[in-house]
This record gives sequence, C-alpha cells and structure tokens, in this order.
Amino acid sequence: MLIGRVVLCAALVGLSGLGFSNIGVQDLAVSPKGGDPVSGREIYVNTCIRCHGIDGKGVLEVKLVPPPADLTSPAVQRRLDGTLFRRIHEGKPNTAMGAWKHSLSDEEIWDILAYVRTFGTELGGQP
Repeated sequence: MLIGRVVLCAALVGLSGLGFSNIGVQDLAVSPKGGDPVSGREIYVNTCIRCHGIDGKGVLEVKLVPPPADLTSPAVQRRLDGTLFRRIHEGKPNTAMGAWKHSLSDEEIWDILAYVRTFGTELGGQP
C-alpha cells in the first residue's frame, strides 16, 4: 500500500512538473489539426520573407551572422514539425531569429510551418 502511494505521488509530481516545462503542443510531431499553407504563405510574405526570402533560401542582401536558415535545405525539412514550431515560437538564441510567440498565434505558426513544408516538396522530393 505504501509503495502504491509513493508511485502515485511520484506520478503526480511528474505530471505537475509538465505544466511548468516547455513540453506541450510544440513537441507534437504534427499540428493537432494541420496548418493551412495558403494562410501560411500570406503570413510568411508579411513576416518571414525579409530574412528568408521568397524562395526560403535567404536574402543575399541581408548580412546576418549567422545567416538565416535555408528553409529548402534537407537539414531543415527533415526536422520534426514540433521542433520547427518551437523554433518559430521561441526563436533561436544567438541569431537574428526572434520569438514570434508574442506576434503570432499558435495557429498562425502552424500555418507558416505548413507553407515552409511546401519548399521541400518543390525540390522534387519529400520533405
């Protein structure tokens, strides 16, 4: 009986800790309902194009160190949706990629991600 209570307490402490961690929707392999690439394109054009360019390969005139990620690259396209969602949501430390969580809703971020995935399919392969 005592072991059962200890296990139950440990489980409850572990679950309550999740509420204070970054584990959540961002760690899902895919969006809960899927993003809309058409809406994502519109948001991308208004927010992301300045650094990542119309084709996702980066803007040559923008001299950022390190340079913006090439969204068409296999390295980016192989990442899990949850990883890319978190990168857009939280930003990337020590780069110009800021956190968009204050400007975009989670749904808008999923839409951008759905659009970014089209860069991989345009290369003639699967992302």
